[in-house]
Amino acid sequence: MPADEVRADAAAAKTADTIGSIRAEIGDCTRCKLHSLGRKQIVHSTGNFQADLMFVGEAPGADEDEQGLPFVGRAGQLLTKIIESIGLRRENVCIGNINRCRPPGNRQPEPDETAACRPFILREIAVVRPKVIVVLGATAAHNLLEVKTPISKLRGNFHDYFGVKVMPTFHPAYLLRDPHKKREVWEDMKKVRDMLRSEL
Repeated sequence: MPADEVRADAAAAKTADTIGSIRAEIGDCTRCKLHSLGRKQIVHSTGNFQADLMFVGEAPGADEDEQGLPFVGRAGQLLTKIIESIGLRRENVCIGNINRCRPPGNRQPEPDETAACRPFILREIAVVRPKVIVVLGATAAHNLLEVKTPISKLRGNFHDYFGVKVMPTFHPAYLLRDPHKKREVWEDMKKVRDMLRSEL
């Protein structure tokens, strides 16, 4: 390899994102008003950062804000069961949110809040390079796919995010309010399972 190419590769490696460099850049974030509205801590993505499967939700809730980990409350326990239903374990996947700070009262993140935080999950996706992303709920789906279509119409089919297959489905918190939707999520997750098997 010519010396110029070696130097170019080395320079690219130095500027390439890592999970650590993304977190360092986020720091004690004050990019939106959520930092001053009662958040206890920033909740970063967790799990296997070389996973074939990544889950992206909307924002932390009270339990997540307390523990500093995504999806650890009742919705998180249900997400763990969903992951296990397709033969995986929670530690086999990567889990994150569009927003890293809890909105007050667990309201949906506002557009300026998602705009401030969204670039970081997109950069994490580029680092992880999953084969499939499951977006949980409308906020996550709309922010990743840049559409406004209702989640009920997006779910059930794969969408494309720069060559990565994306399956929108209902958020586990919504399933706790409307358990009848679990059947639809199971249908979505079977498609995810089959897609992962076909990609291996």
